[in-house]
Amino acid sequence: MELTEAEFVEAAGALEAAHPRWVWNDTAAWYPRLLAAGVRVERCVDLRLCHAILRASTLTAASELARAPRDSWATMPTAAGAPVHLPEPARSQGPTLFDHLDAPSEPRQTPRPLGAVAQIAPDAVVPPRAPESSPPVPDPRRSIEASAAALATRVDTALHEPKHPEPSELLEFRRQRRAAASATDPSRIALLLAAESAGSLAAVEMQHAGLPWSSARHNSLLENALGPRPTQPGTRPAKLEQLLVHIRDALGDSTANPDSPAELVKSLRRAGLEVSSTRQWELENIRHPAIPPLLEYKKLSRLLTANGWNWLDTWVVNDRFHPTYLPGGVVTGRWASEGGGALQLPKLVRSAVVADPGHVFVVADAAQLEPRILTALSGDRAMAAAGFGRDLYDGIVASGAVDTRAHAKLGMLGAMYGGTTGESGRLLPRLARAYPTAIAFVEDAARAGEAGNIVTTRLGRSSPRPDDTWQDLQDAAASDGATEATRARARSAARSWGRFTRNFVVQGTAAEWALCWISSLRRRLWTIEPDEPFPPGAPRASVFSTRPHLAFFLHDELLIHTPEQHAEAVSTHLREAAAEAGRLIFGGAPVQFPVTVAVVDSYDKAK
Repeated sequence: MELTEAEFVEAAGALEAAHPRWVWNDTAAWYPRLLAAGVRVERCVDLRLCHAILRASTLTAASELARAPRDSWATMPTAAGAPVHLPEPARSQGPTLFDHLDAPSEPRQTPRPLGAVAQIAPDAVVPPRAPESSPPVPDPRRSIEASAAALATRVDTALHEPKHPEPSELLEFRRQRRAAASATDPSRIALLLAAESAGSLAAVEMQHAGLPWSSARHNSLLENALGPRPTQPGTRPAKLEQLLVHIRDALGDSTANPDSPAELVKSLRRAGLEVSSTRQWELENIRHPAIPPLLEYKKLSRLLTANGWNWLDTWVVNDRFHPTYLPGGVVTGRWASEGGGALQLPKLVRSAVVADPGHVFVVADAAQLEPRILTALSGDRAMAAAGFGRDLYDGIVASGAVDTRAHAKLGMLGAMYGGTTGESGRLLPRLARAYPTAIAFVEDAARAGEAGNIVTTRLGRSSPRPDDTWQDLQDAAASDGATEATRARARSAARSWGRFTRNFVVQGTAAEWALCWISSLRRRLWTIEPDEPFPPGAPRASVFSTRPHLAFFLHDELLIHTPEQHAEAVSTHLREAAAEAGRLIFGGAPVQFPVTVAVVDSYDKAK
């Protein structure tokens, strides 16, 4: 059955009360339309994101989906403006967070009536109907029961029509269900697919709601740091011009250009400074009058480039920053961002993130998330005991493995990221003696990568294999007559890929934990009633304005924008959702996932 966009929105508003699970090709293509009309979606299946997981996972390697040639689902385009088709609905046993529909059998000859779950599959192949001019905004007070009954009649009629075509989304959905059902561990992969899809909803909601941002405060901090905003395009702010004068005077070079790394290296060498780059760590080890103003120039230049006036003009609209998240945008499953630098907000600009009047931010940070994930993955009971009821790094010190908290942190980062030289390399043997199971786990993952093998996260996201160039180098090094230089390059490439797989299992599982945390919290926040109902005639697009909602996400940190009176309840939900995420992924493992919570009126006060 083909719907116009106005009918699609109306249908969604009617069906949401029945707790449906929407099935569509891309949440980012469809959900913004519903939110703009004031319709919040509880659950969905994002076929594009799920396809990527199922195709690469070792848990589903034997499935039809994984063995099939690459098709359009690997790079599914955004289907903006496409019509919507409603295939046969299916019933749910009850609305839970991570329940999944069973793999459908062959299509039934007689369709069932509209049930508690409606699988809505938009099909981008069928030409769209011409949109109606000025479609009316759905009345939120309209009877949902009447709307649902009318829509059910239309669905039944459409499904009884002869030769009713099945949309490609429904065929892909069934293929994915078969792949998940036949997985070597169906429960793990099902949880991952559900969490990934729930995360896609949260990402769109955060972009829609926006992060409260004071343009006036941002402009003020820029002027304090850089001087007045330049009136001529392409000119440096006053503070940068002053620092440039100091740099050139100290180097005795009127042409020194700190904005060009290559030219700056030449200027530094002409001044007698032996440098190979302009990286901060290298410059900090040099004693010369030009270095302090140069380091300050680089810091302020980064601020101007990343979050200066141009960023403010582009990304902050009506005192809201609308981040564009890309769920699954990193191979480990971590999110990426598309423009705006949502995942790289420097501390210097966080004072511009100011809660609305009568509201506060509840900011939660998962403490030592990746080391705790490693503890649970490996089953290292000694490390679990070190972090039980306290800071994990303090517990490592208390065990006698290392002498300071800084060394504990450095050693664990080295273990997870492959830091086998320098100070972290010196600390690693001590950690291996104290926590052999945990260290052996990442060492095994590294050896798998060095051999060109795949590793898999707790829930089933698998790493890619090295590319052909890597494999060709390994083959060349193993061949008769290979030079020592070729063997050295091959060993270096193998160690590099081993560092990737070493971290993949930890970072990828941490990303899964964060998805479960977000999903659980999103469900919990919606149980908090809004402070006041929508006034008559108010646009329903303000669905988040009167209730606590996710506003920002940064790997292991969540920021909730909430009416002040709900701050305590939100804090409780944040902690309980973190504990739930741990149980979902690791069951009864004796590993805690504590979160630190701060209630503040501006983001910079959270730490």
